[in-house]
Amino acid sequence: MPELPDPPRPGPVRTGPVLVGPGVPLPAGTTDASALIDGIAGWVGADPLRRLVDGFGGRWPAGDLADTLRFLDDFSAAHWDFRGGRERPDAREPDLDSGTVELVRATATALGLVRPVPPARPSYAHLVVLGGLAHACLGRVAYAAHLLGGGLGVTGEVAVLGSFRPLSDLEHRTLAEVGVPGCATEVDALDAAVRLAFEVSAPAVEDGIDAGHPHHSWSSRTYLPAGLPPVRVLAAPSSEPQRRRAHTADTQRFWAGHVRLAPDDAVLLVTAPIYVPFQHCDALRTLAVPYGCGIDTVGVDPTLADLARLPEQTLSPGRYLQEIRSAIRSMRALHTELAAG
Repeated sequence: MPELPDPPRPGPVRTGPVLVGPGVPLPAGTTDASALIDGIAGWVGADPLRRLVDGFGGRWPAGDLADTLRFLDDFSAAHWDFRGGRERPDAREPDLDSGTVELVRATATALGLVRPVPPARPSYAHLVVLGGLAHACLGRVAYAAHLLGGGLGVTGEVAVLGSFRPLSDLEHRTLAEVGVPGCATEVDALDAAVRLAFEVSAPAVEDGIDAGHPHHSWSSRTYLPAGLPPVRVLAAPSSEPQRRRAHTADTQRFWAGHVRLAPDDAVLLVTAPIYVPFQHCDALRTLAVPYGCGIDTVGVDPTLADLARLPEQTLSPGRYLQEIRSAIRSMRALHTELAAG
């Protein structure tokens, strides 16, 4: 395994189709294993992350990339995991001094968790919108519609991926405040968001299986908005139904099988900026490596006029630390898969 390279110099950097600036580039959306490993090494070995570890009393390890990823996983579990297995909204917020707060925000910015960037290509085979909390469902679907309305080309379909996770009381209130009542689950919220953003009333095609339990069930609804590509709203079954609900990787794999994702397809993922590093590397592992497709990942720009009316989450230092940990774990999983060959 390669040793960690010297930390990259700051500034806008392009690597393959992925642009993160100013700051540290993510692994390129490629299927070349050597390039992906180099990209992981560059991100986890970057000076901003080293300074963050030092700021929390850590000592950077000697050893190869696998050793460093193992250290960062363990270190972040001890210092930056505020969920403890709970859903993201239930995570506790740490009590940090002002200097540490400044360090965390500067690190998150440098590592690509803060500033949205536009798509790198003018056209993609597929546009994939990742689900989340209720406000995120509305914002990400609206941003996808904004991109298409602005001329982004999609030759295949828009895939809106969610789960049967029940909405919390807070999410119900959030939806009611913006005139979207009656949703019970995340995929319901995504479906409502598609009807609003794409001005459609009923799906042209519906499919799925109600297995009597959300961990085993799946659903697919495809809409045909005028002048735009088909929009599919999909919820997948869990790959470990006895343990948990379906997560993002389950739904991505399920969608890839349905759409018959092909080598050299270019796929654009839409999420929130804070999740871009984590979900980009998950998509590299679950889509790019097994299917041979290209991956770009972008975060919603909340400053756009047509998104300004939607509620925004509060991004605290604890949230940024948690998602830096998520990115580390995602890169470790990707590296493990690449190393296994």
